[in-house]
Amino acid sequence: MTEMFAQYDDTPWTELAAGNRRRVLLHMPELMQVEFAFSEGAVGALHSHPHVQVSYVAEGEFEVTIDGETRVIRTGGSFIVPSGKVHGVVALTAGRLIDCFTPHRADFL
Repeated sequence: MTEMFAQYDDTPWTELAAGNRRRVLLHMPELMQVEFAFSEGAVGALHSHPHVQVSYVAEGEFEVTIDGETRVIRTGGSFIVPSGKVHGVVALTAGRLIDCFTPHRADFL
């Protein structure tokens, strides 16, 4: 059964590269919500995937690169990554991103 509600501490964090961690908040086959936390200077390496991604900067300041274009996005800002586009981030300050993916990222489960 798909969970329809989540509380802050419902899911554990998964440690990733140095200064990075993530946790899946909610998911169903068509959609997934994931929280990422970054230490200052941490890098979300350039990569691509077939999923469409939209990200909300819940806290901090990030240098975001999508398909060769780089912008600085701060708390309250958002960005969207079309399917297959190479993208990544650098945390200019400690911060958190809330990402939604469609369809869900099976590799995160």
